[in-house]
Amino acid sequence: MNILDAIPKTFGSDYAACRHLFLEGAKAAGGSLEAHDNPNSGPKGESLTCDTAWFGPADAGRVLVVVSATHGVEGFCGSGIQNDWLLTGGPSGLPRDTAILLIHALNPHGFAWLRRVTEEGCDLNRNGINFNEPLPENAGHDALVDCFVPADLKPDTITAADARIQAFRAEHGEKVYQAARKAGQYAHAHSIFFGGFGPTWARQTLETIIERYELAERRLVTILDVHTGLGPHGHGEPICGHKRGTVGFDRVLEMYGDTVGLPSEGTSSSIPLHGTQREIWGPRLGNNYTYVALEFGTYQPDNGTRVLRADHWLHHQAELAGCTVDWSDPRTVEIKSAIRKHYHPDSDTWKEMVLWRGRQMIRQSLEGLVRFG
Repeated sequence: MNILDAIPKTFGSDYAACRHLFLEGAKAAGGSLEAHDNPNSGPKGESLTCDTAWFGPADAGRVLVVVSATHGVEGFCGSGIQNDWLLTGGPSGLPRDTAILLIHALNPHGFAWLRRVTEEGCDLNRNGINFNEPLPENAGHDALVDCFVPADLKPDTITAADARIQAFRAEHGEKVYQAARKAGQYAHAHSIFFGGFGPTWARQTLETIIERYELAERRLVTILDVHTGLGPHGHGEPICGHKRGTVGFDRVLEMYGDTVGLPSEGTSSSIPLHGTQREIWGPRLGNNYTYVALEFGTYQPDNGTRVLRADHWLHHQAELAGCTVDWSDPRTVEIKSAIRKHYHPDSDTWKEMVLWRGRQMIRQSLEGLVRFG
């Protein structure tokens, strides 16, 4: 199907619409579906579910896993790629001994509430650490936490917070600042890029899915974990978290070529992070997996700082007041509209780029599975 024709049929307007498209597409394509119900509800009282759909032989030696909504509000993009694959006959073109597992809305709470974080306030891509070991420290975040999430959003407060951030950047350098901001922190539950005090529901659900589908027993598993927010507008960067010298690292470069970003070597839109999803897969699958975070660019990082600051402030104020966010309040509507737009630009131009790259990455992943598995 032509990409432009596919766009209105693959991207939903909210979590519920995206889920409806996914379930209808997966059923029509003959997938085997399972539901993992989140114990919380959405902003309108709707139920929340992480859905899985399996296509191909149950005993396939090679499996491609495509994950959407690790970061909640980023789920529009990954859902669109998954729905496009279903709509365009993807299940009928699988290679021999190969299956695809689609994980739709791994973090359904963040998706429905238009947040990057889970119901626990955790960045799921910082939650993959071993909580039996000492938690990583982030002194830079400790110093700037009141700037990242200030007491209010008044112009004078924001100006003062930004001035402190700029002073920190000037004194310590950009690399130290970026690590302070987003490498992961485990002390401030209300702040950005919080990795948690323990495994989240979404992490435990992913671990259950890995066990349920016996992915550790397969010859080779490739994971495409779809994200948005970093890099040039509409560009899809496969970010490699494998270390140089490992089998997984070599496979990523062979499968996706010079488009691969390497955070540890400074060639990615991302920086090295604590507790990524790869750290959940690695201990279970050993050398028998290949993981990339497929990151689609949206808008400038400073805009991301603004929308995250406002969203975390909004929910922190509700928590302090002992209530939930009022979804109909004009301030809420403004803040949620801004964060949705930053992580889901919602233009046909951007969606066309996403679907084209999504089709390419799935094709390259399947070819790589056949070649290496």
